Amino acid sequence: MKEIRKIDLRFNILNFRFIILLCSFFLIPFTSSFASETRTSHGVSLFGDLKYPKDFKNFAYVNPTAPKGGHVKFASFGTYDNLNSFILKGVSADGMGLTFETLTTGSADEAVSGYGLIAESVETPVEGGWVIFNLRKIARWHDGTPITADDVVFSFETLKTKGHPQYQSYYRDIKSAEKLNDYRVKFTFLDSTNRELPVIIGQLPIISKAYYEKNEFDKTTMEAPLGSGPYKVKSIDAGRSITYERVKDHWAKDLPVNRGRYNFDTIQYDYYRDTTVAIEALKSGEYDFRKENIARTWANAYNIPQVTDGRMIKETLPDGTPTGMQCFAFNSRREIFKNPRVREAIGYAYDFEWSNKQLFFSAYSRNNSYFGNSEFAASGLPSKEELKLFEEFRSKNQESRKLESKDSLISNSNNLDSLLPPRIFTESFTPPVTDGSGNNRANLIKAKQILEEEGWMIKDFKLVNPETGQPVKIEFLLSEPAFERVVAPFIKNLKKLGIDANMRVVDSSQYIKRMEDFDYDVVVHWFTQGPSPGNEQIDYWTSSQADVKGSRNLIGIKNPLVDFLVEKLVKANNKQEQVTAAHALDRVLQWNFYSIPQWYSRSHRVIYWNKFGRPETTPPFSLGMVDTWWMKK
Repeated sequence: MKEIRKIDLRFNILNFRFIILLCSFFLIPFTSSFASETRTSHGVSLFGDLKYPKDFKNFAYVNPTAPKGGHVKFASFGTYDNLNSFILKGVSADGMGLTFETLTTGSADEAVSGYGLIAESVETPVEGGWVIFNLRKIARWHDGTPITADDVVFSFETLKTKGHPQYQSYYRDIKSAEKLNDYRVKFTFLDSTNRELPVIIGQLPIISKAYYEKNEFDKTTMEAPLGSGPYKVKSIDAGRSITYERVKDHWAKDLPVNRGRYNFDTIQYDYYRDTTVAIEALKSGEYDFRKENIARTWANAYNIPQVTDGRMIKETLPDGTPTGMQCFAFNSRREIFKNPRVREAIGYAYDFEWSNKQLFFSAYSRNNSYFGNSEFAASGLPSKEELKLFEEFRSKNQESRKLESKDSLISNSNNLDSLLPPRIFTESFTPPVTDGSGNNRANLIKAKQILEEEGWMIKDFKLVNPETGQPVKIEFLLSEPAFERVVAPFIKNLKKLGIDANMRVVDSSQYIKRMEDFDYDVVVHWFTQGPSPGNEQIDYWTSSQADVKGSRNLIGIKNPLVDFLVEKLVKANNKQEQVTAAHALDRVLQWNFYSIPQWYSRSHRVIYWNKFGRPETTPPFSLGMVDTWWMKK
């Protein structure tokens, strides 16, 4: 009864508290159903769970007890004049990536993942929109100072505004980086539907804010910037050689992601101007390891006593990475290559079957997909899901024609058939085929027929522009003399069509500069692909990058349908949507004849001196020589 009286006497106060309690009782479950569910993990992935659990000890493809030590030498080609690999200017030295760390690091036996490196843990909301990285307090720069949130924010803002144009494209959907405390950083996204963004920003290389407060970021330099990686620059011979030494007290050496990795004490890259000289240097022991990409050299150059008696190892190792597209890439900014039918006609002059037989010892298969050797490669006719994508674009395109002016991106000059080639729906794409005899007459007749249909004509044995009357000239820009023997028979066939074709081999510095400036007609290029296509496709194919110097849209594609499909691929909600968008994109790239497919191999051809140990398992997405092999005692 006394307790009841107390309640009576204090009714007003308790009644107020009761109301608050009652509100909170109903409010908490009501708001929690709408509150953001946040997940904290030791890593991030695009779809599904990570392969390795939180308490994993090491990656499955490493030897966790691999011995440390030894000096390994590699061959590089051309020259270098810059140790700042984050900017467009200059030619950066090979191996500089070994001196920097990222927030997370991927595994070579998993498609799209990132495990904590500088970041100890990662927080993501279920609905997307942002990601938080909690940094390890043990993370250190090579001068012993800690890596903090200030460095992370500085890295993002600097690379996005002053770094190589590829960073601007790659991080374009990331709005901001915010320091929450000294070891906690939040990245906010412009587009919450892009599920790859947490993985992408986890790959951000971290640079020192303190260092660049004293040094200009956007200048070339031959002074090694302050890094945090497993190696640092030991010495340089400007333009000729660079040597890295292992940081023996590296802060991350015992982390699960690094256990069994980075085993060489020193790594040296020597630069060569000529492939033939480099091969002879390998045989004489001037360097230790070579990955051979030339079939003729693989077949003939290594039948030597060093291999026979076991001093050198020559072997083929499996390669599970997507083959991408190695090709002759047209520069569609050039007037002659703006017409896809003309690009198609020129493709008929390339005789792959003869080249494979006569030049490559039948070692290769023909490329026919931009996502070859993967589930993302298109085959057969479009699926129902792909047709829905095409119909969605068709509807948007038609609506845009009604609403937009003639100056819009989807203008009257881009008729629907040129954006969505009808053959996509009736044929499976296959490059022209010959019998390999060297008599390419049937294909050349087909090429001539296409050119005539487009109004091009032969005058004085020269193919001339129907509008200007000027003879057609094409230059193949090459960086390696080894490709001369591939291009020469192609040029011979082009001359039969009346095309004045030639090739030019330039040194690496000039080649890089001309590529950055889009100063070429046709180049030999490999559009590489990772295990899972994502944001890099924006830089490869979209209109926004076509005029950005240094971008990887080398072809100069400005196609609204391509833009639409890349967006669908990047914003896929699940694996099936991603595959469907990739198939549709592959078909559009194929049937617009932006390139002439060359060849691919599904193996690593390697030759090296018998001084190395390597793990029993070769991961599907990396050879792993630099970071997982070791020197025998």
